Amino acid sequence: MNKPVLVIMAAGMGSRYGGLKQIDPVDGQGNKIIDFSIYDALQAGFEKIIFVIKKEHEADFRACISDRIGNRANILYAYQELTTIPEGFSIPEGRVKPWGTGHAMLSAASLIDAPFAVINADDYYGREAFKLIYDYLSSYTDKEKYCYAMVGYELQKTLTENGSVSRGVCETDADGYLTDIVERTSITWKDGGIVYTEDGKDTPLPTDSTVSMNMWGFGESILREAKQRFIAFFKENVPANPLKSEFFLPFIVDAMLKEDRAEVKVLKTKEKWFGVTYQEDKPFVQESIRRLKAEGVYPEVLWD
Repeated sequence: MNKPVLVIMAAGMGSRYGGLKQIDPVDGQGNKIIDFSIYDALQAGFEKIIFVIKKEHEADFRACISDRIGNRANILYAYQELTTIPEGFSIPEGRVKPWGTGHAMLSAASLIDAPFAVINADDYYGREAFKLIYDYLSSYTDKEKYCYAMVGYELQKTLTENGSVSRGVCETDADGYLTDIVERTSITWKDGGIVYTEDGKDTPLPTDSTVSMNMWGFGESILREAKQRFIAFFKENVPANPLKSEFFLPFIVDAMLKEDRAEVKVLKTKEKWFGVTYQEDKPFVQESIRRLKAEGVYPEVLWD
């Protein structure tokens, strides 16, 4: 079996943030959040890294990623394009929105030749998270069901003080396997606790709820499943909502769970997530990186 591969979804423009946040520096040496993820991934054992990007951003990514650290890993690029859709279908008139994270994963399918992890480019996951997912994938085997994995975070360690967020809130069984994942939107701190807002009503969430931050571990079987489900998505979802429907990766997993075709081991971590959901998050991210360097987690100069 080939060594596990890391797939980094980086095609989004970050509308709430206001720019191409994936390559926005967060320290004095010009490093981005993704630099720290790559550093942690290499420490865990990953050697092949696939970036899923928009074709028009390739020069920017090559300049800030490949030209700086390309000698440390096998860095490849896949392109998520609106025009890459199942044969026999057409793009709805006026559609400009990408097709979602499931489509992003499929965009890298031709480059994936081993069990693989999937992450977002603009999230900080922490050293332990990469170690957990790499170790799981290194001994990957399917059984009667597909055997996937997800790194789970404590909800209270994934929020921002600068606005609401969406999180996949997870339920697990006694053995730590995912039984349900529900996307909750508009999650915020309120009166010392955490709530999500739906139809104008606030509902409390336990602060230690396990949530997904889109760090998944899959076998290549997910690519075959996703390809077929993307066709069904175009048959059923796109006609109902032609301009905004999206093919989300968690929805693929959730459907396979409900069909009893897959199991997902939740690898819980105590790491603290952070990211730049909003422009106002950047000072906190910068301070977090400074503190991690001071604690010796990272060297002052990341790439010699």
